[in-house]
Amino acid sequence: MFTKPNWLAASVEVVRHLQDLLRLDTTNPPGNELIAAEHIARALRAEGIEPLVLESAPGRGNVIARLKGTGEKPPLLLYGHTDVVPAEPEHWTHPPFSGAIADGFVWGRGALDMKGTVAQQLTVFTLLKRHNTPLQRDVIFAATADEEVGGEDSCGMAWLAKHQPALLRAEFGITEVGGYSTELGGKMLFPIQVAEKGTVWLKIRAKGRPGHASMPHDNNAVVHLARAVDRLATHGLSYHLCNAANGFLEAAATGIGGPMGEALASLRSPEGVDHILNSILKDHELRPFLFALLHNTATPTGLNAGYKTNVIPGVAEAIIDGRNLPGFDTEAFLSEVRSVVGDGFEYEVTQESPPLETRHDTPLFKLMAEKLQQHEPDAIVTPYMMSGATDAKYLAPLGVPSYGFAPLKLPSGFKYAELFHAHNERTPVEGLGWGVQVLYEVVQEYCS
Repeated sequence: MFTKPNWLAASVEVVRHLQDLLRLDTTNPPGNELIAAEHIARALRAEGIEPLVLESAPGRGNVIARLKGTGEKPPLLLYGHTDVVPAEPEHWTHPPFSGAIADGFVWGRGALDMKGTVAQQLTVFTLLKRHNTPLQRDVIFAATADEEVGGEDSCGMAWLAKHQPALLRAEFGITEVGGYSTELGGKMLFPIQVAEKGTVWLKIRAKGRPGHASMPHDNNAVVHLARAVDRLATHGLSYHLCNAANGFLEAAATGIGGPMGEALASLRSPEGVDHILNSILKDHELRPFLFALLHNTATPTGLNAGYKTNVIPGVAEAIIDGRNLPGFDTEAFLSEVRSVVGDGFEYEVTQESPPLETRHDTPLFKLMAEKLQQHEPDAIVTPYMMSGATDAKYLAPLGVPSYGFAPLKLPSGFKYAELFHAHNERTPVEGLGWGVQVLYEVVQEYCS
């Protein structure tokens, strides 16, 4: 018989799951996510669910489980990663692997990125089983390794997509970074991730004539490269408006109204964008996000040149973190970079992944928006695009589009995005429980 969850108990449960996961040190490198996979597997078995634990390399563990439906509709996949980036304990108020509860937050490396989401998904998944939820779709839950380092040789989602694709195929995937509250123009926005930029990491290499530094000349590789990097930083890349960005600006401008709404609406046209970003929104915390939403970006993150003070080197290179918008493949992105940097340089792409975009007019997106507004009537729900990348890039080739939807109601003034990979990463206890109910209702209704 189908019964409804006790939401107070569920809130306690998700916090306990998160604390347990935070206390497992899965810093990547080296990862050691097998301890998290086995821990999650034990929690699933306690609910009568038999998971599959797959060790992709020594110590690198992935866990997958499935609740069977009638098969009338295609599956829904809930997925997240259990590895975390390194932490520097001396800079933390509470130890990063303590799972401490203080000041209304659960503290620890991965509380936001993304063991908090994994804990929410695990709680929702077990609640579906515990309450005998009738399902027309299979619901799949996957907690995987190696997202933070990743790449095509990843021990996590890339490995699963290559070796066990049948376990992952679904109509949609639901993953990290979306459905959280953020304040803009005095209103509360809940962005749902429908797109992510691609990655084009590269080296730009300048060549010149080596020689003795006491006799400077005009063909200095270091100088050529410095001028190129300056052009890239000063001019940036061109304005482009993709569907996800247009959807965000339209919904946010309409919902917020007033001067801020007018400014956001103006960003949908290239005329005046520079003025708005550099005047009205110059000091706004969302300015970097809005700039990235509307441009391909090429950010210098490293410089290599020279080996001795009195020698002019023959080669100098810059390391560039490139992020390309939907609609731009690697070659189109490089063409835009070349148009700014100029001629006479070599380009070496060191890593790439495609940009992704999922429609935001689907029944699932509409249901996510509806549930957010039921639980927060004043919510303005928008699609949005993440400037970074997730494991969604490995599912897209399997025909599985993803949404970033990890509902989280945040306290006023909480700097959500600034705590990813930062000291004192933490997530609000009440907001985590609130999000479990929202996510459960979305999954239950969509799959029943």
